[in-house]
Amino acid sequence: MHRTKIRIAEGILDANDTIARANRDDFDEHGVVVVNVMSAPGAGKTTLLERVVRDLDDVRIGVLEGDVQGSFDADRLASLHVPVTQINTDPGFGGECHLDANMVRAALPSIPLDEIDLLLIENVGNLVCPAEFRIGEDRRVMVSSVTEGEDKPLKYPLMFRTCELVLINKIDLLPHLDFDVDKLLYNLDAVHPGVERMLVSARTGEGVAEWRDWLAGVVERGVAPA
Repeated sequence: MHRTKIRIAEGILDANDTIARANRDDFDEHGVVVVNVMSAPGAGKTTLLERVVRDLDDVRIGVLEGDVQGSFDADRLASLHVPVTQINTDPGFGGECHLDANMVRAALPSIPLDEIDLLLIENVGNLVCPAEFRIGEDRRVMVSSVTEGEDKPLKYPLMFRTCELVLINKIDLLPHLDFDVDKLLYNLDAVHPGVERMLVSARTGEGVAEWRDWLAGVVERGVAPA
């Protein structure tokens, strides 16, 4: 029984990877760079996206928003006059706690790929499942807020290990927390040595210019996934 479960899991991931490659081919054909933004619920993904959507003046941006239910985050981003496509995983996809390649593929007809340079995908808030499923992205960004504690890289290593950038958000709250930034960075290096990281505050804007410049550089280079 244990072996059967492993084979099923591997088969699901293999099928997902095949669809992810098809998604990637479509993105490449249209010259669209795709960044998959992941985090726990409430880490500040949407606010960080709002910040860069406003500031990336020379980049045409689209957003694919993933949630189990509702369109609260999508509505906030759509108010910035960028094309936003909503994916709700419940009930259409069984209430999944992540986006997978097939969900993204189902949404592609609604995304104006000819009109954008950068597609920002805000994944469902979860520290486990989104890391397991490639969706055709160029880059993965992990948002970790200081309110979550320093141990998260050790407790959820795959999420931190599979990204190219870690945004440590809500640093404006540090004076009010018993939180050791150096300890978090030490734990981060333990699971993903040398991964790029930035200290940011979505609320005050501290560090957001560096996050914006990182995205602009990814679009300019049109890089393939690491």
